[in-house]
Amino acid sequence: MNDENEVVATPSTGDGALNPTSAAVDAAPAGLPGKSLTMAEQSALREKVIEALRTCYDPEIPVNIYELGLIYEVKVSDAGEAYIRMTLTTPNCPAAISLPGEVEYKSKAIDGLSGVKVDVVWEPPWDMSKMTESARLQLGMF
Repeated sequence: MNDENEVVATPSTGDGALNPTSAAVDAAPAGLPGKSLTMAEQSALREKVIEALRTCYDPEIPVNIYELGLIYEVKVSDAGEAYIRMTLTTPNCPAAISLPGEVEYKSKAIDGLSGVKVDVVWEPPWDMSKMTESARLQLGMF
């Protein structure tokens, strides 16, 4: 992926919310060789990826993986490639095989993306502080 020209979403608070940062980008429509997405197009695609992630659930927890704080990073490059860095609640999570595949499948269905890479990481380890306030309310953890 091109790290110089991409919109990046990274956690900035313990509530699992992602905040965008970006580098300058020029150019034209996706899918054409040598052409780049604008920052607005990257941002719109990133939001669509996040919407898709909100439809993915850990089968044992009735809260979507985005609100659970399992998504550590979402990037969309100027070439239209999505990069998703995520974790699971534990390395022994029963969804370890299916959930990353579901994330990739649902993200690949988004028009305008030229590719998707899902990276499952274990550092930093997930803990309940990464959940959004909404997730904690849904699970009665206040």
